[in-house]
Amino acid sequence: MWDSGGVVGALKILVTVMGVLIVAGTVTLVVLLVQRAGGGAEPPRLALSLGQPAGTSIGGMAAAEGRIAVWVRRPDGDRVLLLDARRGTVAGELRVSE
Repeated sequence: MWDSGGVVGALKILVTVMGVLIVAGTVTLVVLLVQRAGGGAEPPRLALSLGQPAGTSIGGMAAAEGRIAVWVRRPDGDRVLLLDARRGTVAGELRVSE
């Protein structure tokens, strides 16, 4: 009927091909999971002009609850600007009085 040497050779080839397919499928699945989880994406960037006069410098920054507080040193006095991180807008301004 069938030559036992030919059947064994065919089975070896079939097992090898299926093993390669399992490894390739697993690697593809891991890559897709990492990409969809955000592992390959760049973090969003906040591009915002604070609209401050010349001579202004940033003295410090702090983040809390979706807002960023930026301490600016201006020629006419220090201020703290509250930025809405989601909208990219200045939400408020606090003037530091001496």
